[in-house]
Amino acid sequence: MRTHDEVVSKLMQRPGVCQEVERIEREEGVLLDILLKARQEAGLSQAQVAERMGTQAPAVARLERSLATGKHSPSLATLRKYAQACGKKLSVQLS
Repeated sequence: MRTHDEVVSKLMQRPGVCQEVERIEREEGVLLDILLKARQEAGLSQAQVAERMGTQAPAVARLERSLATGKHSPSLATLRKYAQACGKKLSVQLS
């Protein structure tokens, strides 16, 4: 059986996979910037956002970290809760 790293390495050799991964990472970076700016503009700490979301501060820290690292993609519902906790509305536009 192959390790996770071996599978990822093999997938990254496929045509187009590396470019798609880079595109997703760019988009997640932009999303993280927007969410962190919303939290900063609201003057909220991670703990305050967590309380408004009905969760714990470590969960918000993991959410922000996951967007920064690209290791996990949070659900749209979670992102909406985060935005709402910061006094914003998350909308998705397909083009």
